[in-house]
Amino acid sequence: MIATNGVTLQVTEAGDAGAPVVVLLHGFPELAYTWRHQIPALAAAGYHVVAPDQRGYGGSSAPAEVDAYTVADLSADVVGLLDEVGAEKAVLVGHDFGGVVAWGAPLLHPDRVAGVVGISFPPVPRPRVPTTQAFRRLFGDEFFYILYFQDVGPADRELAADPATTLRKIMAADLTAPSSVPNPTGFLDRIADPGHLPPWLSAAEFEHYVTAFARSGFTGPLNWYRCFDRNWELTASPPAAAITAPALFIGGHEDPTLAYTPRDRVRDIVTGEYREVLLDGGHWLPEERPADVTATLLEFLGTLEWP
Repeated sequence: MIATNGVTLQVTEAGDAGAPVVVLLHGFPELAYTWRHQIPALAAAGYHVVAPDQRGYGGSSAPAEVDAYTVADLSADVVGLLDEVGAEKAVLVGHDFGGVVAWGAPLLHPDRVAGVVGISFPPVPRPRVPTTQAFRRLFGDEFFYILYFQDVGPADRELAADPATTLRKIMAADLTAPSSVPNPTGFLDRIADPGHLPPWLSAAEFEHYVTAFARSGFTGPLNWYRCFDRNWELTASPPAAAITAPALFIGGHEDPTLAYTPRDRVRDIVTGEYREVLLDGGHWLPEERPADVTATLLEFLGTLEWP
């Protein structure tokens, strides 16, 4: 348990103190446990691995205020972890929404980032209008889950009512399959229940997630989404105008989220060395394609010199 930036984070740590630090930042709805395949491999390769349950998740603090989950707060949490382990710089690896933190930190704290990796979330430049307004323009009257998540209450109750079903639908469902609910009103109503786990997740592993979210609920994680427009304001004039640290994006060919996270403007935000690797797979690559993700990370880390 590490106190940082006004919260306490539950952290999984491996590797030798004094070794180059790699911080693994999970997404939604995940935990530090998401990195269970990468943590021992990176530690064995000579890195000091730090993987927190980020604020709002698992065993970490979950502030009640929505505004406590901005990219400024989340990246400051990471800086506090680096201070705790005595690291001047680290490589940040973020999956899914963890990528928002990973890509945001080099803009807000450029002197603390030796390299950055986004998995399933590419570097996306700041939109010209507030983020939710951009989504409304893109999706019009069509239901879009991020916009549904904006109001406090409905999504919180829906997702927390049955954590097992929520997690199974999000992690295992074919999002293109039609739901059997005739007049869906929420998020989960629109996702057909697959009735089984994905092949990359055992029953025991799944239960780890269910237990954690049954205890914590989903309000903290949902508050990350509710800070999109606040993040837009906070990144208007960041300390760094662009990401100059070496950067890598790892994506899945079958990941549906890439439809609204375009990669054609990467050079608007990343001016340093940049590489993109696309794997056969979907959105949950650290668990779905663990060996490939680990190998790609180690290859990238091997090109860097730090601290």
